[in-house]
Amino acid sequence: MDVGTRITVTSPDQMRDLGRRLAKLLRPGDLILLTGELGAGKTTLTRGLGEGLGVRGAVTSPTFVIARVHPSLGDGPPLVHVDAYRLNGGLDEMEDLDLDVSLPDSVVAVEWGEGKVEGLAEDRLHVVIQRTVGSDMAVTDVMAADVDDVRDVVVTGVGPRWAGEDLASLAG
Repeated sequence: MDVGTRITVTSPDQMRDLGRRLAKLLRPGDLILLTGELGAGKTTLTRGLGEGLGVRGAVTSPTFVIARVHPSLGDGPPLVHVDAYRLNGGLDEMEDLDLDVSLPDSVVAVEWGEGKVEGLAEDRLHVVIQRTVGSDMAVTDVMAADVDDVRDVVVTGVGPRWAGEDLASLAG
């Protein structure tokens, strides 16, 4: 059974804050799939995950290196940040990155991973980020934000790991 929640984010700072809140729910072995168009906020959310997990290094887009490991500065799990945008081979190509080896001890966040990495774990979190321009947002929400920064974020937990989690708490 899948469980999920929808959150409206009106700025990059709010997207980072959402990542920090999400980090509080994460533990070693968690796989997060981040889906959204270019510039939607996937890396910004992952930056917040890194801050919330207390990892070393600036979380930036790993587009050209494909995967970047951020070790924990404390006793939490490291963050493995993957950009699967340039990988067309699905799970076979992803296996070359040895994510299955990293996954049990790390939090693995994969941008552009939908349709490519679901086979890595039965339990996973899907985060879908969409621009809301032209949506049915309340006028006051739009007026309070730069319309280009407004995002609709849907966080869905898949598998037994997420059945008991209160994802609605992410709404802040």
